[in-house]
Amino acid sequence: MPRHAMEQLTEAMFYVLMSLCETPRCGVRIVEEIERRTEGEVRLGPATLYTVLAKFEKEKYIKEIKVEGRSRTYAITEKGLSAYRTELARLRACLVAAEKGEEKHGEEK
Repeated sequence: MPRHAMEQLTEAMFYVLMSLCETPRCGVRIVEEIERRTEGEVRLGPATLYTVLAKFEKEKYIKEIKVEGRSRTYAITEKGLSAYRTELARLRACLVAAEKGEEKHGEEK
């Protein structure tokens, strides 16, 4: 269990950072990219998205790079990229542990 805020990302946080790794995006494009990458399995509502974006700006994981009317475009920072890579490694480790459990479970049958 994480001891500090932002030590472990939520699913929504992970996907927002993932969507910004390729290119800067506005909120609408972030949501579209997440839905595309997850084949519609993950859909972020506006409240979730803008809560995550606000937290990320405060923590300097992202920065606002452009404002056009109500549309704001965000880019991931080095700190955000590091947090994304750390979470990706944690998730990969979870999968490895799960697969070992599955292998062992399969041997017991």
